[in-house]
Amino acid sequence: MCRERHDGAGGGGLLVPMAWMYAEYIADELLRTGDLMEPATLEYRAGRDALALTVFLSDGAVAEALPATRVDELRLLTAYGTPWRRWVCERLDALEAAPGGPGPDLTLALAAWRWLEDTELLAADLDAIGPLPWEAAAAPEEPEELDAVQVWTPAWQLGLPLGHLAIHLY
Repeated sequence: MCRERHDGAGGGGLLVPMAWMYAEYIADELLRTGDLMEPATLEYRAGRDALALTVFLSDGAVAEALPATRVDELRLLTAYGTPWRRWVCERLDALEAAPGGPGPDLTLALAAWRWLEDTELLAADLDAIGPLPWEAAAAPEEPEELDAVQVWTPAWQLGLPLGHLAIHLY
């Protein structure tokens, strides 16, 4: 861990969670570049936290500029149908069990995961809407019908696809 300050009097300094802060920065830049959501919304926060967790927990150091191989790795980790939630839980458990106890990076990552798990956001229930327009059967014609079919869902279930889309738009 980098020390924020060393006062020269033998005191320890404040540990700065640089890895987590950098993961949040990368996630924020990806979402802002995609211009998918207003940054002040809970949906944006869900996307940023899901992406930051993915960046933080994935293997390898995050380079200053996001190389194509890194973007591909993030795209694969956040793809629909992948066991992202289980992957996050396993990685966090492994980091918590590591000797030395949780550092400031892990503390912030765990807080982000708790928020993603415990917070529910109201979102369109795509399963209840019925067939999608490109499928054989007709989908609801009126936009009001689409807005009316909503369900409370954990924030990570809304943030992960948002993050995945932002990666594609990068």
